[in-house]
Amino acid sequence: MINTAKIENLGTKLAEAALQVLMRTCRQEIAAASGDELEAACAAMRAKAADVVDQLLDDTRGAPWVAEAAFAAAALELAHAGIAVLKHKEPQ
Repeated sequence: MINTAKIENLGTKLAEAALQVLMRTCRQEIAAASGDELEAACAAMRAKAADVVDQLLDDTRGAPWVAEAAFAAAALELAHAGIAVLKHKEPQ
C-alpha cells in the first residue's frame, strides 16, 4: 500500500524545486508578468505534475539509486512548462 503522506511530501518538495528553478531562470519575466501570466505558468506546471510524478516514481522504482537524478529531472520538466509560458514558447 502506498503511503499517501509520503507522496504528498514528495509532491510538495518537487513543486518547491520546480518553482525555484522557474524563479532563477525567469527573474525578468516574472518581474514583468501580470498575475494572469503567473497563474498561467503555474497552471502549466500543475497540468504536467501527475505525469511527471508518475514518471519519477517509475524511474525510482526500477532503479532506486537514481532517485536524486530522477527528482532533479522531474523538477526541471515541471519548471520547463512554466518557463515556456513565461517566455511565450511551446513546451517540447
